[in-house]
Amino acid sequence: CKPFSFQDHHLSLSEDNYLSHYNCNCACCIPAPPASCLSQPKAPKGKSSGQEKKVIHPYSRKAAQLNREAHKQEKKEKLKNEKALRLNIIGEKLQWFQSHLDPNKREYSKKDACELIESYLHRFNSELEQIELLNSIKGRQGRRHFSREAVIKQTVERERKLYEGCGMEIPDIVNVKHLRTFREWNGDLKKLPNIKMRKFCANDGVSDEVKKKHVVPQEEDLGEIESKEGSDDSDEDMPEVA
Repeated sequence: CKPFSFQDHHLSLSEDNYLSHYNCNCACCIPAPPASCLSQPKAPKGKSSGQEKKVIHPYSRKAAQLNREAHKQEKKEKLKNEKALRLNIIGEKLQWFQSHLDPNKREYSKKDACELIESYLHRFNSELEQIELLNSIKGRQGRRHFSREAVIKQTVERERKLYEGCGMEIPDIVNVKHLRTFREWNGDLKKLPNIKMRKFCANDGVSDEVKKKHVVPQEEDLGEIESKEGSDDSDEDMPEVA
């Protein structure tokens, strides 16, 4: 019998049917099965699905490190949110002052700036009147919008103390150059450093003549008077120098 060869017959038979295709059962006629039939399927690449993650002990150094990183990230997010909130509040304040500038006015005095601040402190008057009107309607139980009313009053009171004390910070509208820059501002919070700020207090709106009328003369210190009298007496008691 001639040995079988797949190359002679140009056949591609599987392991199940290549023996049944030939009637000869001698060893020389039975071809060797192809390598593809004898090879085992390859295992899937990567980690096995049954493998679980390693459990971290709660009191281990790894757990402490993860806790520190989590607290650090939480603190960073908190600072980021606080900064964004502060910038939004400043942006709303500057937009109010920009919208209430007189377009025909090229220069502002300190008195004009103080008058503008007074208008800013009364910006919630209409809203408070609406809340008071709603609460004055008969038949309503309880006070509506109480939380909003309380927040407005606290805000105005805090701003009033600043204005009458160390001063309220607003854009420097007294300086012509800074006023022009503030007018050209498009509301972008990233450009806030370009706007020059300045503090104005309630006394800045009072004229110099009125300030002079309210000035109380300072009394001379009693200690200085006594020291002067003592020096005069000592001069009298000293003998003349020849």
